[in-house]
Amino acid sequence: MGSGWSSEEERQPLLGPGLGPAPGAAWRSRGEAAAAAAAVLPAAAPSPGRVYGRRWLVLLLFSLLGFVQGLVWNTWGPIQNSARQAYGFSSWDIALLVLWGPIGFMPCFAFMWLLDKRGLRITVLLTSFLMVLGTGLRCIPISDLMLKRRLIHAGQLLNGLAGPTVMNAAPFLSTTWFSADERATATAIASMLSYLGGACAFLVGPLVVPAPNGTAPLLASENSRAHIKDRIETVLYAEFGVVCLLFSATLAYFPPRPPLPPSVAAASQRLSYRRSFCRLLSNLRFLMIALAYAIPLGVFAGWSGVLDLILTPVHVSQVDAGWIGFWSIVGGCVVGIAMARFADFIRGMLKLILLLLFSGATLSSTWFTLTCLNSITHLPLTTVTLYASCILLGVFLNSSIPIFFELFVETVYPVPEGITCGVVTFLSNMFMGVLLFFLTFYHTDVKGSCLNSVSIVKNKTLNKN
Repeated sequence: MGSGWSSEEERQPLLGPGLGPAPGAAWRSRGEAAAAAAAVLPAAAPSPGRVYGRRWLVLLLFSLLGFVQGLVWNTWGPIQNSARQAYGFSSWDIALLVLWGPIGFMPCFAFMWLLDKRGLRITVLLTSFLMVLGTGLRCIPISDLMLKRRLIHAGQLLNGLAGPTVMNAAPFLSTTWFSADERATATAIASMLSYLGGACAFLVGPLVVPAPNGTAPLLASENSRAHIKDRIETVLYAEFGVVCLLFSATLAYFPPRPPLPPSVAAASQRLSYRRSFCRLLSNLRFLMIALAYAIPLGVFAGWSGVLDLILTPVHVSQVDAGWIGFWSIVGGCVVGIAMARFADFIRGMLKLILLLLFSGATLSSTWFTLTCLNSITHLPLTTVTLYASCILLGVFLNSSIPIFFELFVETVYPVPEGITCGVVTFLSNMFMGVLLFFLTFYHTDVKGSCLNSVSIVKNKTLNKN
């Protein structure tokens, strides 16, 4: 990153002599590199960094794209009972519709290469175009239910292929457009909006689409198959329209980079694609942190995507499951952005923040598990306890995401941000896929899912220590 602004010769005077690593020496973090650059620049020289007001528009467009991608990905989980009646979906279909998200990360490394070589604009345009195709396929009017289900699956897969960009490129965007004291905040906003989109699916789906008889006390005339199908198609058309609008906006204005870099770290030369992977795979500290992120966050994301399916055996309605999922993710987004803003001002506390967040996540998941095992623990299984434990678990886990991203980038600098975050999100989606595959074939009641969730969170805490 940074090579697009200037040639190699032009870049050397900006960085100054002695900023590259000596033979056998370790690379410095982004902050250390910037401090070293400031020390060697002449006193009369102007600051090498400049920020532009348009950076907030770029951040807004990218964040909205991530928001809609998360919304489309989580369309079917919160309304799985209604989708069964309208389209004849099975449990396997519902799980697979969510599973297309992590499956879409299979070509993740190709998107990472495109981001590193072609920059933000080309990558974002390709991503938004895939979303247009995916949401458009789901809206094709056809009476054959078998073909309709296949089109819906194809659309979810294309939307899943957009996931690598919206999940990986947030640190790349923040370094490209934002100064050092705004990077963590920009990373948090860009990365958390995708999760907020998934949360809004918990709200939009159950409120727009009526539940079938047996899961909510609605009138039989309103719960007819045709009426439910019409309401689902209304949601699909609305999502298609929003995606087309965002694609038009990014096509009209989404610059690949500012005229001048915002910091020395943004202008510095990074490792090549091949050397970056060698550096990542040989860095034991990075691999440990990556597993500490990927295992619990991947499992929790998959668990949230089929929360309605998991809570149905304990007679939690589609609407209640939607509200639980919504508030757990929204709380995590709000706390995550606040934590990132706090980290912008106080450096060197990322590990402490993560330890506090995961201590809370461990306690919340333990509470949820013991509550679900009420036949053994005799704890009351009520709506209040389900709401409280699930929301707290989502708040603690989701708010750690931007902190992790900053820690990843600092740990392996000067590996490009897109490659670093691409590797960890690929691992996260791999574990999400494993959980969804497990739930598809072995899901019998909520207790097994809860035990699996809490054991994973505990494993993460052990890895952090």
